[in-house]
Amino acid sequence: MRTLIYLTLLPSFLLGQAFVHPKNNQAFLQDEVAEIHITVSAAHLSTLLGDSLFTDYHFPAVFRYQSTDFSDTLQSVGFRVRGNTSRNAKKKGFKVSFNEYVVGQKFKGIEKMNLIGQHNDPSLLRYWTSLHLLHKYGLIVSRTSFVKLYLNGNYRGLYLNVEHIDDEFLQKRFIDDDGGNLFKASWGANLNYWGANPASYQSVYEIKTNKDSNDYSAFILFLDSLNNIINSDFPCYIERNFEVNHYLKTLATEILIGHWDGHAFNKNNFYLYRQPSNGKFVFIEYDLDNTFGIDWFGVDWANRNLNNWHESNRPLIERLLNVPYYKDVFNAYLDTLLTDLDTSSLATVLENKQDLIKGAVLSDTYYNKDYGFQYADFLAALYDSHGAHVKTGLLEYLDERIASGKGQLQWIGSLEPPCDVQPEEPELKLIKIVDLLGRETNFRTNTPLVYIYDDGSVKKIFVWET
Repeated sequence: MRTLIYLTLLPSFLLGQAFVHPKNNQAFLQDEVAEIHITVSAAHLSTLLGDSLFTDYHFPAVFRYQSTDFSDTLQSVGFRVRGNTSRNAKKKGFKVSFNEYVVGQKFKGIEKMNLIGQHNDPSLLRYWTSLHLLHKYGLIVSRTSFVKLYLNGNYRGLYLNVEHIDDEFLQKRFIDDDGGNLFKASWGANLNYWGANPASYQSVYEIKTNKDSNDYSAFILFLDSLNNIINSDFPCYIERNFEVNHYLKTLATEILIGHWDGHAFNKNNFYLYRQPSNGKFVFIEYDLDNTFGIDWFGVDWANRNLNNWHESNRPLIERLLNVPYYKDVFNAYLDTLLTDLDTSSLATVLENKQDLIKGAVLSDTYYNKDYGFQYADFLAALYDSHGAHVKTGLLEYLDERIASGKGQLQWIGSLEPPCDVQPEEPELKLIKIVDLLGRETNFRTNTPLVYIYDDGSVKKIFVWET
């Protein structure tokens, strides 16, 4: 028996990409490990690493950036330790705020720079790989580069420079639509409705733009409706107020890379941005170092069931996946990503990146301070486990995740679009068939495909054969 399913939620590369990913510039070099030199007074450095360790106070510093073809120095920047539990690490993360003391000061178009130590990852590549895959699949992500950090002339090791998510980030991705409210979600962000008082939300969902107005009204209304609207009205409401398709692909990627410290499992580490043009919220991932088999809970992330991967009390995920149409779209993304995750080609990319950074790792005396990692562990980290919390190599995890994941897909079938009525379609000539990643292919059963017609229209079709 064959069942023909028409899915109207098309992937973003066919709808016309709504979100722009800016090109890398000299702040995000891909083929070189640049140097960052921070100079701060000895007294301030002692306080920064001591009594002020868990504050967000920025100490005045001088910033110098040095690469083969470019050098720049900025005076009076802010410098502090960043992160949550990682502040206790020997290899700490840092934040540079270029506009902290000089209003409007930027470095290559950015106001802030996050320097991530990745102290619990022997490969030093999990965060980078997570963002690499999100970018590859057309999702909203920060730009990155690897840098060597020097603090008062002393080498502090290899760091991942991750673009900060702020108003500058929005301006580069939401062209002429960047003036909305951006909310940063910290631990506890399960997207439950906690009443109408903004004070109930502010410690977990911090507003990062338009701070003067401090307007939580649309955000609270969204959470109220997300949790309390009746089931029959939910699909049309969520379509009008949330970028559903983008999120379902983001969720599929979050689960496949094993990002347990995000929303789905640990109710943590994401942003919600409300676009002024249409009022829709967009989900944005961040802080993706605990991925690809890093584990602190005794969970087998590589084999955990894809459709039950999330924790309970996640109304956004639960309500979406309770709609059969959205569950099929979610599984269509899982299927396509599992098929696309060719570890042999990714291995080449990662081995090249490993080769780029290995000299900086070899001389990084902070690399072994937290978990005793040795240079040999770095070289083996793509394929081998290390200790209690690194139970698989990065690529070893992916191989296992792909093998288990393909048997965990759940197709429902026989679906009608949950909201809008589809118009009658004219006679059209089929031009080509592509998969969800835009690669031309032939007709296949049990695989979501996109048909492109002579009038420029597109239709996603899934033929389910039993």
